[in-house]
Amino acid sequence: MLNRLNAKERDHLARVKELPCSVCDEPGPSDAHHVKQGSQYTTVALCKECHQGSRNGWHGQRAMWRIKKMDEVDALNVTVRRLMDG
Repeated sequence: MLNRLNAKERDHLARVKELPCSVCDEPGPSDAHHVKQGSQYTTVALCKECHQGSRNGWHGQRAMWRIKKMDEVDALNVTVRRLMDG
């Protein structure tokens, strides 16, 4: 199944990518980490290190996540709040 994005989904992802990292506050641009693949509106703004870093990243050892005592839902909450404060 191809995941074709509509205009609203593309706009949402672009807005998420402009935000600072929802874990460490590194200024954007950020990656849009999908909490659930294919669900465009449950994406979290993450810097490269908090997203894919071997030590700190969600797809690594998650050291920064443990230090901040955060999980994906916590980070999603930060992302949504920042989008709404916009």
